[in-house]
Amino acid sequence: MSFISYLINGLSLGSVYAIIALGYTMVYGIAKMLNFAHGDVIMIGAYVALTCMTSAGLPPLVSVLIAVVACTVLGVLIERIAYKPLRNAASPLAVLITAIGVSYLLQNVALLIFGANNQSFQSVVSWAGLSLAGGALNITGETIVTIVVCVIIMVGLMLFIRKSKAGQAMRAVSEDKGAAQLMGINVNGTIALTFAIGSALAAVAGVLLCSAYPSLSPYTGAMPGIKAFVAAVFGGIGSIPGAFIGGILLGVIEILARAYISSQMADAIVFAVLIIVLLVKPTGILGKNVQEKV
Repeated sequence: MSFISYLINGLSLGSVYAIIALGYTMVYGIAKMLNFAHGDVIMIGAYVALTCMTSAGLPPLVSVLIAVVACTVLGVLIERIAYKPLRNAASPLAVLITAIGVSYLLQNVALLIFGANNQSFQSVVSWAGLSLAGGALNITGETIVTIVVCVIIMVGLMLFIRKSKAGQAMRAVSEDKGAAQLMGINVNGTIALTFAIGSALAAVAGVLLCSAYPSLSPYTGAMPGIKAFVAAVFGGIGSIPGAFIGGILLGVIEILARAYISSQMADAIVFAVLIIVLLVKPTGILGKNVQEKV
């Protein structure tokens, strides 16, 4: 039963990574840039939800919705102020350095407002969970809710991208911005919508992560953000199913490595697996080779 318990915990952690990775892969697939401030949006979302629950006394669901709205607005502002002016920059390093700067800015703003000490996070899930096999296997409510929410988000996002006009516009912009603009598609609005969706998902991921691991600090989103980026690359950066698969696999590998090999070496093992996968298939599991036009 211990292996099954570890596997379920891995699926739960992997679901959080997958939700975060979806934001990374959408922004890269459409805007062709890496938003390394994405991990800190997770932290901001968790702080907003915690503040609403503790200081304002709002119900968990309302607090989560407010966090989603706050992170959505934050994501659009980051894109408009920091990234849009550099979209046509001669060097892609300009956007990358700006993203790192925005990341440190968000961390330091959180330090000024909330302080450096870890805060105990109040779980948004009140359900105790399930007890199976005569009590030999206990699954917490946070674990079940996280997995279910991840699947719902994945299915909903795929349907949105394939069926809605906004989703079709995203696909067109990801293929060719110039051609999409000639066809009457609002490229700026489409990229802003992508940041809004990714940041909203980051808020959900932050709340779920801190509900499962009830500790919050201004640096909470840093490592999960990096691992989610690894998951996106693992699955194939730019591929939504790839981000989902990469996140799930990364979470399972990390939990099993902590349980059966070494808790201190778990992160190193995760990154080592990524290196091996990229050596075998540089584009990731579901990534496609892209031929550059000359």
